[in-house]
Amino acid sequence: MKHWVFLSFIAIAFWSCNSKPKTENDTLKNTPEWASKVIWYQIFPERFSNGDASNDPTRETMYGALYDSIPASWSITPWNFEWYKQEDWAKASGKEFYTTIQMRRYGGDIQGIINKIPYLKSLGITAVYLNPMNDAPSLHKYDARNFHHIDVTFGKSIKRDMDVIAKENPADPSTWKFTSADSMFVQLVSLLHKEGIKVVLDYSWNHTGTQFWAFKDIIKNQQKSPYKDWYEIKKLDDPNTPENEFSYEGWAGVRSLPELKKIRETVKNSGHPFEGNMPQFIKDHVFAVSKRWMDPNNDGNPADGIDGMRLDVAEQVPLGFWRDFRKYVRSVNPEFYLVGENWWTKWPDTLMDAEPWMRGDVFDAVMHYQWFKPARYLFIGNGAKEDIAEFYHSIDSIYTRYRDEVKNGLMNLGASHDSERMLTALANNNRYKFNSTPRGNPNYICWQPDSIAYQRMKALTLHQYTFVGAPHIFNGDEMGMWGSDDPDNRKPLWWPELQFDSEHYTIGGVKKSFTPQFQKDLFTHYSLLAAFRSSHASLQIGKLDFLVTEFPDLLAYTRTIKDETLQILINPSPRAKTIVLAKEANILFKTGSIVKNGKNWVLGPYAGFVSSGAK
Repeated sequence: MKHWVFLSFIAIAFWSCNSKPKTENDTLKNTPEWASKVIWYQIFPERFSNGDASNDPTRETMYGALYDSIPASWSITPWNFEWYKQEDWAKASGKEFYTTIQMRRYGGDIQGIINKIPYLKSLGITAVYLNPMNDAPSLHKYDARNFHHIDVTFGKSIKRDMDVIAKENPADPSTWKFTSADSMFVQLVSLLHKEGIKVVLDYSWNHTGTQFWAFKDIIKNQQKSPYKDWYEIKKLDDPNTPENEFSYEGWAGVRSLPELKKIRETVKNSGHPFEGNMPQFIKDHVFAVSKRWMDPNNDGNPADGIDGMRLDVAEQVPLGFWRDFRKYVRSVNPEFYLVGENWWTKWPDTLMDAEPWMRGDVFDAVMHYQWFKPARYLFIGNGAKEDIAEFYHSIDSIYTRYRDEVKNGLMNLGASHDSERMLTALANNNRYKFNSTPRGNPNYICWQPDSIAYQRMKALTLHQYTFVGAPHIFNGDEMGMWGSDDPDNRKPLWWPELQFDSEHYTIGGVKKSFTPQFQKDLFTHYSLLAAFRSSHASLQIGKLDFLVTEFPDLLAYTRTIKDETLQILINPSPRAKTIVLAKEANILFKTGSIVKNGKNWVLGPYAGFVSSGAK
């Protein structure tokens, strides 16, 4: 073990370097410089904030989202309603909780996001990643009805927006108009830009919903549909038989998410890249949609448009399409940022090797679950020397595969709409993303955890904000929200001005209740971390060196740029640890209990600090 730890130290000393001067050919290849400097905040729109109750979802806007029919008595769920309690309409349906919860809507919208921009500023946010805003019947919006419109429930008038959409030819961009939701989204981008906040929008070019206009035309016209080659159709219906033979491929076998057509040049192997493309007519539509939000007023200046895209289930789409897509969006905006979702090769054991997508011809970065998985294991473990050494080894094996140009622009996230919340992940010691719900694991802590989880969270986020890559917050984590994996991670946000109903649980045969409440102390911790990182260039683009031999009992490293060197020392252990510093340390940021006694420093459980001038 000592042998490979030493090798890790040698390698890691060089894998995070200062930015190199750009050449003329770097416009397409390099990650935008702004991506290394931001603090990311991911917004799940339907659960973020309801700023306008007049546009709340209806049974009509939800049509096609689910296999189960929506009860006639259905209504919007109050924002502060107990999460695990069924509404009267849900009880009357006779269906179990995890079925009816997919029917819930809370009415989050664009006005709600606009209202909370001051909150984002106070948190130190400089970039937002918005889960899909495209028009769709589901709560998550990955089942698009229209790629080129913002969801009708996010704007000002559902009926007027639906009327506008109905008068268009969706296949012809020259007929596209702006709905109230579209205009509000452009306004939102403008307001965020004025506050120095970049905007990245989520899209899935792999599939649509069954209510997508092209798919609906196939359902209606079958062989006569001009769009029959848009999808992975297994068989069209034969009008000469009484049966309906129509069948198609859905993402991961989900029939509500029909897959768009792929041209495969090599075999598609889930979790791995494959060569190929998509038909030109699909690419033309995707490019037109992208241009619409990159340059809304179509004046050739992308300043009024979005700054990047997060691309869903990226490994399901051929590399040839992604290369063409990158060339197109960079022709519109040379600083446009592309971040892919490249997650599992084999769940729950093997994460993807993201390197093939980050060679400069596809994406600038990935949602870096590859960083969080080993980091989580370190902080939920015993914090022994062997655990720390294993973490170094894991990180080395991941980062040494990446080009220097992409490392600082990685999106380092601890939670998302597709995983348990960070606080909950740090309260449990299960395998990452495996049995992370009370349904699969009756011992899973899905309620408010004890103080240890909060201590771990503060220590891990200190690491997150001082490490290579840009830190990311899933909306609500900074509020202290808890929740197991989907759908329990998608609760409406716990805004401090609201009073919430208590959540009830049965733990070890004993009934207990916990009341959701905004955690001001944790919010302050996040705010201070953001301000600290944003004021130190070394934490954004500085060279990283792990201090393997100097502090074997700690997670220890330096970040260096020009004349500034910051030293980060973190105790990822439930036990206090004593270290000796040869020089006086000027502590700039800390969390947990830190006691100095001469040259001896005692770091309490999950304590850590950033200093200058010590080693």
